[in-house]
Amino acid sequence: MLGALSDLDLRLIRVFLAIVDAGGISMAQGALNVGQSTISTQLATLETRLGFRLCERGRSGFRLTAKGERFETLARDLIGAVEEFGMQARNMDRKLVGNLRIGMIGHTPFSENSRISHAIARFRKRDQAVRMIVTVCSPGAMEEQLMNGELDIAIGYFWNRSANLHFTPLFLERQVAYCGSKHPLFGRADSVTMDEAWECEWAWRSYPLPDSLFSAPPRQVTAIADNMEALAMLVLSGHHLAFLPQHFAQTYVRQGLMAPLAPRQLHYEVTFSVVTRQRRHVSEIARAFLDDLAIVHLETPPVVSA
Repeated sequence: MLGALSDLDLRLIRVFLAIVDAGGISMAQGALNVGQSTISTQLATLETRLGFRLCERGRSGFRLTAKGERFETLARDLIGAVEEFGMQARNMDRKLVGNLRIGMIGHTPFSENSRISHAIARFRKRDQAVRMIVTVCSPGAMEEQLMNGELDIAIGYFWNRSANLHFTPLFLERQVAYCGSKHPLFGRADSVTMDEAWECEWAWRSYPLPDSLFSAPPRQVTAIADNMEALAMLVLSGHHLAFLPQHFAQTYVRQGLMAPLAPRQLHYEVTFSVVTRQRRHVSEIARAFLDDLAIVHLETPPVVSA
């Protein structure tokens, strides 16, 4: 059984994780730049030192054992901690050192992406050695990751406003109903009544929408999606109607592939917010970035996309 960790153990653990990431020993050769026999020997050495088998490999393919799956989680935590320690030690003279984990909803308006980019540029001028980790995910996933500490900052729109999170409004985004060029309503999209539209089949979000803005939701929701590309695909099929961000749909509209549907009635606005845990749980790094983001929004006028 593995005792005190040595440099050899850390090297073997990194080899194991490279094998897992590659999906097998043969596929890991390129990433590790060594031959298959060497990798097999290193993996066998680690298993011997641990006292149990980490994976099954052979003609049936590569898969982790139950203990191998548990060990993978521990190994990733260990290597992450080692790398964090190294970064902290190398940059002890810097004011801000560590990770900044930012979550964003997909297809943020161009003008706001520009502002966020400016905030990043401003932050990078600080006395810092910070690794930024930016992910794109749904509002529900971001809220969950904020609550369990996997994210420091989230930018998007959120209907479930948890009391454990702090919300600061950034801007408004207009959502409009659209139909595809193959849809029966396309030729008279501008004059369609809400009742007519509500009788059609719709693609809806997998996360909550402000149904209260309308007298009643659509009667036929026959497709669910959690991102804009999927909703656009469903609209372009000519079978479904859906709400899309106006800025996102403009390209399709200019190409004649979509049309706004009764836009004076079938629209709503959502507030994009920057969200963190309550202030006492926000790191010094996250606070610095939030300060830069606030300054940029005050100083930088929105860039209007063509």
